[in-house]
Amino acid sequence: MRILVTGGAGYVGSTLVPMLLEQGHRVRVMDNLRFSGQGLLPCCQNRHFELQQGDVCDPAAVKKAVDGVDAIIHLAAIVGYPACKKEPQLAQAINVEGTRNLLEARSQDTRFLFASTGSIYGSIPDYICNEDTPRSPITLYGETKATSEELVQKAGNGLSYRFATAFGVSNRMRLDLMPNDFTYQAVKNRNLIVYEGGFKRTFVHVRDMARSFIFALERWDDVKDDVYNVGHESMNFTKEEVARKVLEHTDFYLHFAEVGTDADKRNYEVSYEKIRAKGFETTIDLDRGISELVRAAQLISFQNPFANV
Repeated sequence: MRILVTGGAGYVGSTLVPMLLEQGHRVRVMDNLRFSGQGLLPCCQNRHFELQQGDVCDPAAVKKAVDGVDAIIHLAAIVGYPACKKEPQLAQAINVEGTRNLLEARSQDTRFLFASTGSIYGSIPDYICNEDTPRSPITLYGETKATSEELVQKAGNGLSYRFATAFGVSNRMRLDLMPNDFTYQAVKNRNLIVYEGGFKRTFVHVRDMARSFIFALERWDDVKDDVYNVGHESMNFTKEEVARKVLEHTDFYLHFAEVGTDADKRNYEVSYEKIRAKGFETTIDLDRGISELVRAAQLISFQNPFANV
């Protein structure tokens, strides 16, 4: 299959693209390389790998990128609350108009797989969210993803994945993800201060995120034209629980602050029954993911934390 991966040099893309190539797919990556493309260097050994440096906000570049592909995996985005707050106009342009450009340029028979987010649920502490839960984003990031979901569903022959909070080691690391951040601070600074430790979120490892796209491509007729939460109920944790899990893997000073707030107020639990009924299960739990992060933090210094998905 010929597959276009937008934002393929980012955190998820640099994990997904090698997996697609290993399966024998021809993969074209469209990325503006704002945060470099070094995570894809090993892919250059594969003759079925192609890079098109360009921006999803550029209709001409998009038209060229979608030419001849069978599927589009749309990862390109300004990701997360802090990055979108820092550059709101750019976030709106890339996250919404970029999605619109791709949908308008593709052939109708081209499959469209969109990376959305559980952030669209906002702060719902009293019950478990499923795909029918009203969307109530409290951040610009969540708002842009909710709008793009609507575009995808209206266009047809697509699906949207509402991912849990990503974490784990990738060839293109990010620090603006809670477990990654907590682990980095613990290993490098030997201390961690946690605000609002009772706030709960759900997590998914970056390799399981990549696997979910491959799962959809292989079962397209069964999953298309729908929305799915991607993660697992066993990965719902409070911020305190995540911090204490890190403490099991490395020694540091952990303090839970009574004063102070987290600007990102997401607080929710999520059901993943719908995608599990289709046959997808995650494989990497928090314990294993954090053990990998501890080893990674000893090897590298995180730079440019805000990157494409």
